[in-house]
Amino acid sequence: MRTLIFAAVGTVMTFPAFAAEYFIVRDADDKECRIVETRPTEETVVVIGDRAYVTREEAEKELAVVCKDD
Repeated sequence: MRTLIFAAVGTVMTFPAFAAEYFIVRDADDKECRIVETRPTEETVVVIGDRAYVTREEAEKELAVVCKDD
């Protein structure tokens, strides 16, 4: 029983490591911003900001700030 409890706690604690991360990126050609779930490696996309967002809602909120029309 004790082993089962430790296994459950260990699983719950490692779950966030498998969660998606969201990045705000801007296309180098058309300058359009969007949210992606993996850090892009292609040179045609620029990552905006210096961090990954834990939730999509958090990324969308920041997208409105960093990619607003000038």
